[in-house]
Amino acid sequence: MAKRPIYLDCQATTPMDPRVVTALVEAFDVFGNPHGRQHAYGRMAADAVETARSRVAGLVGAYQNRIVFTSGATESCNLALRGAARSAPAKRTRIVTLATEHAAVLETVEDLGREGFETIVVPVRSDGLVDLNRLEETVDDRTLIVSVMAVNNEIGVIQPLADIASICHRHGALLHTDATQAPARIEVDVETWDADFLSMSSHKIYGPKGVGALYVAEDAMLRPISTGGGQERGLRPGTVPTALVCGFGEAAELAAEEQPADAERMVGLVAKLRSGIDAMYGDVHYFGSHEARAPGTLSFGFHGIAGDKLVTIVEAEIAISTGSACSSGTAAVSHVLAALGCTRAVASTGVRVGLGRFTTEAEIEVALGAFRRAVGVAA
Repeated sequence: MAKRPIYLDCQATTPMDPRVVTALVEAFDVFGNPHGRQHAYGRMAADAVETARSRVAGLVGAYQNRIVFTSGATESCNLALRGAARSAPAKRTRIVTLATEHAAVLETVEDLGREGFETIVVPVRSDGLVDLNRLEETVDDRTLIVSVMAVNNEIGVIQPLADIASICHRHGALLHTDATQAPARIEVDVETWDADFLSMSSHKIYGPKGVGALYVAEDAMLRPISTGGGQERGLRPGTVPTALVCGFGEAAELAAEEQPADAERMVGLVAKLRSGIDAMYGDVHYFGSHEARAPGTLSFGFHGIAGDKLVTIVEAEIAISTGSACSSGTAAVSHVLAALGCTRAVASTGVRVGLGRFTTEAEIEVALGAFRRAVGVAA
């Protein structure tokens, strides 16, 4: 590839940290089956997996034995929701989620509705945050589980999970959070949040793709959704990919150590970016709460300029997207921006900029120059 554009789409995925690459390559030499301890090779692999499990647990404030490795957050979300549904007491027939959730949750909840559960999708306020009073009216003694994303993957807003957990547990309901976007951006603590299930992916925290985890609270009932082995406490059959898990563990430890400094730096970079955008264009829409927002995230649109057109114009200089990486390129307007009450015209302008650990101030200057030229072409 010739000169590559600057990467500003870290909500879609993050580049692997070079230190993770080193750990991953070294781990490929640990080739034994981690589920067989009869000989040294298996024990070596098993020990490597448990070290990684401890590191991932530390990132989210959990005990090591509460972490179940999966292929990524999508599988984790499915395991939490479908596994809880398989364990549901007869009276627990309601599943609740938010209109701004990722498809991994929304489509799973919709599918469970076809299986006989009552499903309720709660709207959000115009700033993207849940109305706690509205949620309180929805969660009752029939509710099995509530699923709320910790940090939204498109607009970056942070939901008040501890308050949500209080509502859930008052009625005996479980709380699942898709926390895919949270680690490495904000502090994550399952005890503070009082979550029963938490889903995450390695590739959102500068680790390899293809591996993730589900935190399962000690008293949370969960049945496996697939069969074929007793691995991962019988909850997720299949041989754990040792090297990927080790890369995940290295990424988790680095995220735990560097998140505060990374966050502080990204807050300053976003402020610089937003100030420059405001100075170049008189009518900018910003989507989602500015206060309850994860560091390094910005969702906005230039009035009258379609987001997909803007992305195309700037792509030689910067890589950004119009929304979720799982739906970018489709003709439909973002369901997240629609849930905020945006008109189709306004929602169609939306673009997402995701900064990360390796984003520099010089790259923000390049981005502002690209936007300035794009506005001149598209306006």
